Amino acid sequence: MINFLHTFEPQAILISFGPITIYWYGLFMVLSILAALALTFLLAKYYQIPADTIFDLSFWLIIGGLIGARIYDDLLQLPYYIQHPLQTLEIWKGGLAIHGAIITGLLITWWFSHRKNFNFWQLTAVMIPGLALAQAIGRWGNYFNQEIFGSPTNLPWGIPIAVINRPEQYLSSLYFQPTFLYESLGCLLISLGLLIANIYIIKKQRLNNNFYLSLVAIYMILYSILRFSLEFIRLDTTPYFLGLRWPQIISLTIIFFSLLLLFFNFHAQKPKNH
Repeated sequence: MINFLHTFEPQAILISFGPITIYWYGLFMVLSILAALALTFLLAKYYQIPADTIFDLSFWLIIGGLIGARIYDDLLQLPYYIQHPLQTLEIWKGGLAIHGAIITGLLITWWFSHRKNFNFWQLTAVMIPGLALAQAIGRWGNYFNQEIFGSPTNLPWGIPIAVINRPEQYLSSLYFQPTFLYESLGCLLISLGLLIANIYIIKKQRLNNNFYLSLVAIYMILYSILRFSLEFIRLDTTPYFLGLRWPQIISLTIIFFSLLLLFFNFHAQKPKNH
């Protein structure tokens, strides 16, 4: 695998025939959605959540998540998209920000759970292992697009980046940090951990909001730590605030509110002394 990454130069287009072009990014997006659905349906069965409920929620999450991820990315690169407005529709070429998808997904799940009278925290806890798995798979689309790579490196797993895709100041560099791979592996571990935690909850019959909320908060914290760390070596353009990249600011904000959730949830369960 290391040698493959070091020597293989990926291309964005998977196959092209006539006016039809299929991109690797689009393929990995589809694979990530299918994998997330499969894992979520499996978990929902053990929670005795009807498959129709998951299907209906997933429909809105997929549509809303794509829109939210695109709008968020457009806002981060607003000057560029103002000059190239038609490119805001070309999601198959990349440009989907996971923070936008997460925020939109939480709002949609809250709306859906209240509308259908389902437990918001349970639905979210069931969905997040699939979400993390989807993130792990989807990052490979960035690899084939030759985007979201890190700083130049001499490490044996450094990936070659075509000259056209290199930042101007690094035109003479050949190999770059595969930040897509680091995030993919990190999300895979998070997904596995969340899956194991869900299995524990099911087997021990700890079916209550305390555990559901804790799982959601832990996912938010773990992914935010991963993303915050990787932003130090990523080279893609993004706004800065207080000396930090914008995704780092969002990650710190998510960590803060997730820790607050855990804190208040923990203290709410402590027995009160009379």
